[in-house]
Amino acid sequence: MPLNNDFQSNAKAFEELRRMQQEKENKSAASKTQDRRYVGTKESVGFIIWDAAQSFNINIFSNRFITSIVGVDLGLQTIVNTINSVWDIVNDIFFGTVIDKTRTRWGKFRPYLMFLAIPGCVLTCLYWLMPHLFEGTSETDITKLAFYLILTVVREGISTFQTISRTGLMSTITPHPNDRTRLITLANFASGVFGEKLPEQAVTILIDVLRSMYLNDAGKLAKAYTNLFVGMGCFTTIASSASSFWFFYNSEERVMQSIKTPSVLMSIKSVIKNKPLLLITLSDFLSGFAIKGNEDDYYTDVLHFSSMTLVAGIPAAPISPASYAWVPWMRRHFSSRLLYILAKEVGNILYVPVFLFGCIGMKKDYSGGMYQKVVPMGFAMALWELIWTLFYGLKSVIGTEMYNEAMDYCEWKNGYRTEAMASVAKGIAEKVSSNTSTVVTTAIKKMIGYEANAFRMGTEQTDKVKFFLFAMFTIIPAVTGSLGIIPMLFYDLDNDKKEKMYAELLERRKLMSDAVESDNEEMLRLAAEAQIGVSKN
Repeated sequence: MPLNNDFQSNAKAFEELRRMQQEKENKSAASKTQDRRYVGTKESVGFIIWDAAQSFNINIFSNRFITSIVGVDLGLQTIVNTINSVWDIVNDIFFGTVIDKTRTRWGKFRPYLMFLAIPGCVLTCLYWLMPHLFEGTSETDITKLAFYLILTVVREGISTFQTISRTGLMSTITPHPNDRTRLITLANFASGVFGEKLPEQAVTILIDVLRSMYLNDAGKLAKAYTNLFVGMGCFTTIASSASSFWFFYNSEERVMQSIKTPSVLMSIKSVIKNKPLLLITLSDFLSGFAIKGNEDDYYTDVLHFSSMTLVAGIPAAPISPASYAWVPWMRRHFSSRLLYILAKEVGNILYVPVFLFGCIGMKKDYSGGMYQKVVPMGFAMALWELIWTLFYGLKSVIGTEMYNEAMDYCEWKNGYRTEAMASVAKGIAEKVSSNTSTVVTTAIKKMIGYEANAFRMGTEQTDKVKFFLFAMFTIIPAVTGSLGIIPMLFYDLDNDKKEKMYAELLERRKLMSDAVESDNEEMLRLAAEAQIGVSKN
């Protein structure tokens, strides 16, 4: 029986299945379900809580935590990151194949999300407890390095299963894009309103408070910082893990998987033939090479005002929830391609004038620049936040929804879904570039003379280091990440094509569901042929 991956080439099997069902089925059933809400109130609330839990952490401070609080040498961090990057790519391929072949009564993705929640929580707590486990050790302590390496590798393996499964669950929780977009928009809106970033904001403020309290006592300052990161890190880990598990337990996968599991070769082919996914993946791959620092390094080590991230965001705060209101309007009037590019690149574009403004008054030895002054840069970043926030709602929705559309495109063209392998392909591309960027960025910080103990001891970085931290936060990522625009210029899954795709998918899914629910072996055989593309000679 030769394999045929084009669903439409199995029209004969599909039409025969339709004929056997047409007495039960109203021909307009697909159109009548377009605005149906499949996800109920309880599950919707759980989804909102879960979405908020993804950001209920202090991961933005991870680099500072490992470098300045745990005390791992930057050069050794580069080695660990390199080893983990290779392992990350290798395990993606294997784990993705395992997930795509999974069929259980709990679903395809939920078992991994539920059963790995507790191990993942425990290992992450161990990560945040490292300052106490290795208190008083040097930056090159071999036992601490070995523990950090093993912990990183194991956590990465669990994270791969969880990340692929989370992405897959999001694309199968509801069969219709309107319902899915409603969930994504509602979750992002609620998370913004109710403060998903509260832990990060609290730590940001407390860093400034503790610095002012213990500026003249390095020992007490170091201890206070350690307790802050350990306590907040463990608390957010336990809270987010518990709320996520509750949602996974009460959720449901509603998009039916193929009756037969696709082979590895079929999964790979489905990804290669998925033009929307390939273009999104290539865009993320090229953008991932951006060499970038982060705002925490700039605000803390250069301006000595970690709370700048909160102060600069005050004028834009009312706009953030409102930015979701015009997402549906923009989706109706503009192509997904344009909206994706705009949402992805507007921040980098706005950083160019911020960098130029910061260079005003700078001397050849990097001193005296506007970038070292709190008040002028506060106004500059407030303006950046104000304009960027206008697109916050779009940025939160468009990328996720376009990826989910690419998953539906796979089902439309092939008759089966390969969410895991698609996630792996996209993830590998992103990780190759982003891990390369992380290794290079860490190496640059060491090369320019970044002093890891300056934060803990309350001392100063040099003007050269300060300038490069500023540049790595603004102009360097804007330039090095701009190539990601090019692939999306060829994206062509427009509104007309999407409407046709979903109309056909809704009809097919109804037929497949009825076939499975029936006790008719002939209907099941035809359903399997139509889905997987197996036909007899």
